[in-house]
Amino acid sequence: MRIGCPTEIKNHEYRVGLTPESARELISRGNEVWMQSGAGLGIGATDEEYKAAGATIVDGPDKIFAECEMVVKVKEPQAEERAKLREGQILYTYLHLAPDPEQTADLVKSGVTAIAYETVTGPGGSLPLLKPMSQVAGRMSIQAGATALEKAHGGRGVLIGGVPGVLPGKVVVIGGGVVGFNAAQMAVGLGGDVEILDRDPEVLEKVGTFFEARAATRFSNKTNLEDAVCQADLVIGAVLIPGAAAPKLVTRDLLKRMKPGAVLVDVAIDQGGCFETSRPTTHADPTFVVDDIVHYCVANMPGAVARTSTYALNNVTLPHALRMAKLGWREAMRENAHLAEGLNVHAGSVTYKAVADELGYDYTPVSDVLG
Repeated sequence: MRIGCPTEIKNHEYRVGLTPESARELISRGNEVWMQSGAGLGIGATDEEYKAAGATIVDGPDKIFAECEMVVKVKEPQAEERAKLREGQILYTYLHLAPDPEQTADLVKSGVTAIAYETVTGPGGSLPLLKPMSQVAGRMSIQAGATALEKAHGGRGVLIGGVPGVLPGKVVVIGGGVVGFNAAQMAVGLGGDVEILDRDPEVLEKVGTFFEARAATRFSNKTNLEDAVCQADLVIGAVLIPGAAAPKLVTRDLLKRMKPGAVLVDVAIDQGGCFETSRPTTHADPTFVVDDIVHYCVANMPGAVARTSTYALNNVTLPHALRMAKLGWREAMRENAHLAEGLNVHAGSVTYKAVADELGYDYTPVSDVLG
């Protein structure tokens, strides 16, 4: 199979779909890999390194989109990239379609076969292709929130860990999954006063056992959530409904009861955000203020630590890419039901139920596509 990897063009996105090592693995199995010149510079990988791995370097993205059977990316295709997609082509990347009707419409119109990293499953309903970026984003959420808490950035002027004789900052983590767990780890490590909310008793037991007295756990109902948020200096939104839009857990009205200068970090912004007042921001302009509350809503947080993120991502995306290159996507999905969960759009049909339901499309089951 001929596999292409263009340069990411989203604002301050430095990750790349394939590392030189991943390119070499694909090439060693008889595939061609075409890399856009400069695609790896954001992670410190030069064209020469890709050439040494056996890749072909091409100028610009047009040739990749026009001639490659599979396009491997990191972020959802931007409008100018979507215009280049074509019927029969495989797009393998993060998509986050539920809160993005324009992207969904373009993918449906293109006829492309679009496979979303974030809905590929693993044993026990896990999301292994989303997990490493959730780990990165969870850890980054605390350092981003700590910076936003500084007075010069609009925050309350609170140091998360405090100092002797001064109380630490109150950190509330909404959601005890991968993002929330990693956020809590970082906040606890900084010496914050940490509280984790979740609705799943098993998740609460797991995080409670891990953190013991270093972090408090609390069942997430409306009363408890409002109470915690109103006490917080920093709130991390870490909720996820796979493939669907995130629930709006913090309302505009609740902001008026929060401490002025408190910070909201919405890690769920890729799925529409879990705060009513959230809107996507970029690394170039990461925060905005509503009712004296600082919002950090960068939609590609892991892009700021591109090298770490790219290598962590390739560790989990490459095996499926190798499988599809060897067998073709249909046979690979017939053999691996977890990969089949990643199929979101195919030949003009929406094949992921949560996306179809959210955006009003007729749902075509993957089983109908695979035959």
